[in-house]
Amino acid sequence: MRKPIKRKHEIKPDTKYNSVKVSKFINHLMKNGKKSVAEKVVYDTFELIKEKAKVEDPLEIFEQALKNAAPVLEIRSRRVGGANYQVPVEVRMERRLFLAMTWILEAARNKKGQPMHIKLADEILMTSKGEGEAFKKRENVHKMAEANKAFAHFAW
Repeated sequence: MRKPIKRKHEIKPDTKYNSVKVSKFINHLMKNGKKSVAEKVVYDTFELIKEKAKVEDPLEIFEQALKNAAPVLEIRSRRVGGANYQVPVEVRMERRLFLAMTWILEAARNKKGQPMHIKLADEILMTSKGEGEAFKKRENVHKMAEANKAFAHFAW
């Protein structure tokens, strides 16, 4: 008998920008259930982006950063006949968004000596231009997938 279909939890858009992606980003940033702190950090980050990039809508830069950090391919380990192969697999849209957000936050958290909203703003601006740690991570994942293209026939 088949399992019942899982219902996806719908995330409500955030109050200021009315965007589901920003709301998800706030949820990823949040630690120990302190959502108000995470919201303040993200909104301060967007204000800083608005100042630094001299744009009206920082959401465009945020969207561009997510697009630049999102991987198209990733590698999965596959055991075939006693040997492990690194098989390149296409990434689903939800996972692309998750990985992009995670890598941007990880890169910002690894920087030292500044408040989080400044580090996050710098990382988002750099990733939107095609630079920064999150973008490098994506490029490395793509290089690994490209190098293991010979094992793509193991993906099933």
